[in-house]
Amino acid sequence: MRRFLGVTLVSAMAMLLSPTHSVAQPARQGSAVERFSDRLQTALNSGSASSLDTLASVDLQPVLAQRLARFQQDFPEVTWQVKPAAPTPDGRPTLSLRVRGVAESEGLTYALEASEEIAIRLDNGQLVEQELLTQQSLLRSGERPLAVKVAIPDVVLTGSRYDVDLIVEEPLGQALVAGGLINLTDDQLLAQVRPNLPLAPQGGGGLFKSVQAPQQPGSQSWAVMLVHPDGVVTATKRVRVVSSN
Repeated sequence: MRRFLGVTLVSAMAMLLSPTHSVAQPARQGSAVERFSDRLQTALNSGSASSLDTLASVDLQPVLAQRLARFQQDFPEVTWQVKPAAPTPDGRPTLSLRVRGVAESEGLTYALEASEEIAIRLDNGQLVEQELLTQQSLLRSGERPLAVKVAIPDVVLTGSRYDVDLIVEEPLGQALVAGGLINLTDDQLLAQVRPNLPLAPQGGGGLFKSVQAPQQPGSQSWAVMLVHPDGVVTATKRVRVVSSN
């Protein structure tokens, strides 16, 4: 069993997540969203949690500062990119966030790639409401990080079965690999804990699992780990669960 560093990433990357729901904004806020995305990118790359104070409402400031500080403890050397993305079908503006860098854990150096998309609402240039739409992260250790593909859908229907796959894109020959999968709860994400992930022998092609979506709309967050001869690969993915109606 191994401690799963990626849960810190998935919860910290979701630092703009709250239980509130955004409402549609008029098209005239397009330029405001562009200005906000530039300011947010600058603040995140500054490395100072206090730099977010002018970007969020008073209610959100403590949460953002705490989660960013926790993220920086594990991932101090990263570069953020923030850009406006396509509006949601109901007209809400969105932002695309990407982060790359390195992290240290249990004596290993990890290459980090992560992304998320959020729907937002601004008031006088400050973030007041938002909703996490998609999130995915990938951490790879070793001098030559293993080429892998995370094949997990962004959206699934309630009650459906779907595949959670971490696919090795290079032949491993006779090498043995071990892998594991867990469903991260909202409590684990909010607490930014590192749960133990049980590992079992896997085929050389990666880890392949079929899972069940809940019967009610919402989301599921998955954590995947693959241990191979040259290092470790960990990934997280948030899946939206929607009704078929």
